[in-house]
Amino acid sequence: MSAERSTLKNGLTVVSHTMPEVETVSLGIWVAPAAAPKDKPSMGSAHFLEHMAFKGTARRSARDIVEEIEAVGGDINAATSVDSTGYYARVMPKDVPLALDILSDIILEPRFDSDELHRERDVILQEIAASLDSPEDIVYDFISEAAFPDQPVGRSILAPPRSVSRFDRAHLGAYLAAQYHAPNMVLAAAGAVDHAELLAEAERWLSALPEQASPQPQRAIYLGGTKQSDRPFEQTQLMLALEAPPYHHADYFAAQTLAGALGGGMSSRLFQEVRERRGLCYSVYAFSMGLTDSGMFIIHAAGAPDKADELFAVIRGELEQAAERGFAQAEVDRVKAQLKMGLLAGLESSSGRAEQLARHVLFHGRILSPRELIERIERVEVADLQAMLQRVLLSPLSLATVGPILNVARFEAVAGKFTVPASKAA
Repeated sequence: MSAERSTLKNGLTVVSHTMPEVETVSLGIWVAPAAAPKDKPSMGSAHFLEHMAFKGTARRSARDIVEEIEAVGGDINAATSVDSTGYYARVMPKDVPLALDILSDIILEPRFDSDELHRERDVILQEIAASLDSPEDIVYDFISEAAFPDQPVGRSILAPPRSVSRFDRAHLGAYLAAQYHAPNMVLAAAGAVDHAELLAEAERWLSALPEQASPQPQRAIYLGGTKQSDRPFEQTQLMLALEAPPYHHADYFAAQTLAGALGGGMSSRLFQEVRERRGLCYSVYAFSMGLTDSGMFIIHAAGAPDKADELFAVIRGELEQAAERGFAQAEVDRVKAQLKMGLLAGLESSSGRAEQLARHVLFHGRILSPRELIERIERVEVADLQAMLQRVLLSPLSLATVGPILNVARFEAVAGKFTVPASKAA
């Protein structure tokens, strides 16, 4: 499966992958964050800007935007994460010029109408309120803040309500001008797409993007820490994190495989021990999240408030036991098969493939072929998991809890530094 890549004169990367079996085109424009404002009132700017992009441009009203794309059977949307914002659409091949016209319009010429801004501010405040009613959302924000305190990567993309209330037209315009530069943006498409035609449309609609590179974002430095809330939810959310390799690190897939073996499915160690054998929670899972400069190895579970200490103790015991005794070949083979299956299944989706292409260019500087990714997975060996876990456990612990903990003293007794085999700890 091959992809084509070109670069406009202003530095915008255009990448596409033709999928003969697909009859539609998924395309989008992704933006990597540049240097973020260091003042906390600017938190949430990327998310607010993403919302306002759909609220009218110099040529289109908010209703025009959705009616034009839906009139040809297409759809349009956007999303903001900690490391990128994406604006994307899916249309028939003949409507790619229209989709790119609209996508470029909302990025280059947003109107920031005052009435729309006031209304959307209220919408975002309701989104924030909904997240504050979700203990799962809260605990994830807590773990990021604990792991990366006082850093942009550790802050919620939604921002506190007081920050959202301060955003105005001038603020959003300044943020757009500082962040949306061609060298840190990618136009990606997959499906029934012709690269030459896509490139021509990109030159037509996106050549006006600023060509100077935006300042590099603040480097993420994992520090670790604790953040807790005893709000009276029915369950206690428990999330612990340790430092993991970034995207481009040679051990990235060793960390992914380790996460799968510990908590990547119903056959994983944590699921079998914590849920199946002890019945301490409904679900428990582990994952390794890479960032540009660092990463987090995360374990998440939720259980009864009077069992929070036991839940942490069992998780701790499984990690320390695995660090000392290692893993079986069958475990590693099973996880590698799951990783390859997930990778190949994702390639069957044109929208998933387009996003994958964009992220490869933004964070690796090049397109990684499926064959290369599978080869990296295959190179992971049994001993790599034990060595990775021992290194991970030596990093500072980040701990987040949301909900009551009834046995506080016992919880604090088990929620400390992990024990690592002495020969490796040196």
